[in-house]
Amino acid sequence: MGRIAAPYGVKGWVKILPLTAAPETLLAHPQWWVRKRGGEAWTAHTLESGRRHGATLLAQLSGLVDREAAALLSGGDVGVPRAALPATAENEYYWADLIGLSVVNRQAVVLGKVEAVEDFGAHPVLRVRGDDGGARLIPFVAAYVDGVDTANARIDVDWQPDY
Repeated sequence: MGRIAAPYGVKGWVKILPLTAAPETLLAHPQWWVRKRGGEAWTAHTLESGRRHGATLLAQLSGLVDREAAALLSGGDVGVPRAALPATAENEYYWADLIGLSVVNRQAVVLGKVEAVEDFGAHPVLRVRGDDGGARLIPFVAAYVDGVDTANARIDVDWQPDY
């Protein structure tokens, strides 16, 4: 739901780059899970205080008592328990649910698997990694996405292999 950009101040606060459509919703979650940059283990932290700061969030998390402790988490990921998130509506997806799904075009050619979902401003874009190691960027819009079937781990698209 966010990435820790840097420490903020000298009392253990961190600056968060939110990765959500409504950044302030992250502040409504009392418990955050933090994963150090490049790490695999997640650690629970209580949100002691937080506020919006322009396009970022500022947060004081339990266990971070000074700037040095906060700096150790720079570049780390911030998440919340899945159970704490609201259910999605029809044709609405959490980006995390799209990661790993196979992408298949109308000619039944498997283009690869979703490696990431990026947002460059206009709309989300699927980064699809093919078996050959090459990457494709496919706009996640109705014009190109025919359907998402999370139960069968598949996204159907109107996209050609040579695009």
